[in-house]
Amino acid sequence: MPNVRTQRIGPEASIVPDAVSSEVVAEVLAMSDDECLARLAQALADQDTEHLNEVALLIGRLAVPIE
Repeated sequence: MPNVRTQRIGPEASIVPDAVSSEVVAEVLAMSDDECLARLAQALADQDTEHLNEVALLIGRLAVPIE
């Protein structure tokens, strides 16, 4: 198998350009499951592509109780 050279990406690079603020993270973690689900449903209904990080956080928050 041939050697493949790779270049390490520094910590400043991210696939998600705008990070979720710590206030939003704290707010989402403090929500009840029902509140989280309602907020996720509203974000999906609004089709707001500006806050995809928050949508991912809401999905992750709900994934834990479902397991």
